[in-house]
Order: sequence, then structure tokens, then C-alpha cells
Amino acid sequence: MPAPRHRWLIRAEQVAVWLENTVLVVLLIGLLGVTSSQILLRNVFSVGLAWADGLIRLAVLWLALVGAIAASRDRKHIAINLADRFLPEAWLRPAGALVNSFAAAVAGVLAWYAFRFVQDSREFGDTLLGTSPAWMFQIILPIGFALVSYRYWLRFIADIRGHSE
Repeated sequence: MPAPRHRWLIRAEQVAVWLENTVLVVLLIGLLGVTSSQILLRNVFSVGLAWADGLIRLAVLWLALVGAIAASRDRKHIAINLADRFLPEAWLRPAGALVNSFAAAVAGVLAWYAFRFVQDSREFGDTLLGTSPAWMFQIILPIGFALVSYRYWLRFIADIRGHSE
């Protein structure tokens, strides 16, 4: 049984997993619904929803980033593990720590530049879907990359300490 001081961390992780999975399902169902409606309207009735194409692009962006967050959680990111085949067993954990720190650093840099992008978009008053502020839709960029970075930093720390997740 986990120590009392760590129970809230476990609960927070459970809530995060539920939230990520729920957002993924809602986004996917919404994307399929809007896309199917747009195809039906265009092909059957020769009309379409003016806002649908922009919403579809935004849903794909959100789906990709929330999916990346979930993939980093479940260790499902694309990886080429040559180290497992060629390095001795004793070197696998340090190699994993190096890979995790690199992935965390890259995601962290992307989060920073995404934050700057969203900040500029807000300052310039960019809009999407008519008159909606673009930054509200783009906010997933820095948040997504920051959460991916966070997850890889946690893995790096676990590798350094010699713990498995």
C-alpha cells in the first residue's frame, strides 16, 4: 500500500488518465460527427457548414496533442530501440535516462516556443472560426508539449534513481 503522502499523487494521476482518455474520446467522436456531417451535406445537399473545415483542423490538432500526452503516459511514442539489442544490460538504464532527458528537453523547448506563438497570437488579436480568439484554440500547443516534457522528466528521474514506473 502506498505511503499516505503519495496517495494524492496516485489519485491525481488517476484523474489525469481519466481526463485525457475522456478528452480523446470526445474529440474523436466530435471529429467523426462533424466530418461525416460535412461530407453528407456537401455530397447530398450541395451545401456545407462554413465553420466546419476550421473546426475539423482544430480538432485534429487537439487530437494529435492530447494523443501525444496519452502516448507519453503509456510509453507508446514511436521509438527505435537499438540500445536494447547492442548495449549490455548494465548500460540500458543510463541509456534510457539519456533518451528520456533528450525527449524531455526537446518537448520543453517546443512548449516554450509554442507558448511564445500563442502569446503572439493573443497580442495580435488573431481569430479563428469567425471571431473567436485563436489563442483559446492554440493553447493546447504549449500545454501539450509541457505535459509530454513533464512525463519524460519523471521517467528520467526514475531512471537516475533506479526505479521502474
